[in-house]
Order: sequence, then structure tokens, then C-alpha cells
Amino acid sequence: MASISDLVQKILLAGYLTIEAEEQLRKLLTIQYNDEDLNAFVTLQEAAMTGRVRQESRERLQRSSTGKRFAPNSPCCYASIERS
Repeated sequence: MASISDLVQKILLAGYLTIEAEEQLRKLLTIQYNDEDLNAFVTLQEAAMTGRVRQESRERLQRSSTGKRFAPNSPCCYASIERS
């Protein structure tokens, strides 16, 4: 089985985190890992939060909850209600 660091490197190069890779990361995190693996995982989290890496699971969730597909990295807009 690949290390967390190896898997993260592949995900960062692809710019896309598949559901399968996400599951593999979960499994790898339940076993012993080193500082390099932990740092790589944090880097992946930051990449996902800033939009450098898209997440298949998040995209599926957005599609299923709205019935529409959001453009990646686009902010959601909410209507504001003004009080008088």
C-alpha cells in the first residue's frame, strides 16, 4: 500500500481527489504514519480548502442537494434579507 505522502503527491498533480483516493487516505490514517505523511495530508487539506484540488465527494454532495452542478471554486451566493 502506498504511503500518504505518495498518494497526496498524485492527488496534487491531478488536482482532483477521487472518492476512492479519499477512502484510501482514511484507511492509511488509521495505521501508523510519520511526520512527512502528516505534513502531506495538511498540504492536501489546504489545497482542497483553497480550491487547488477539487473533491469528487463534495461535488457529488452539491449536485445531489441542489440538483445543479456548481462550477468548481465558485462562491455560493445567498440572497440577503434587508430589515426595515
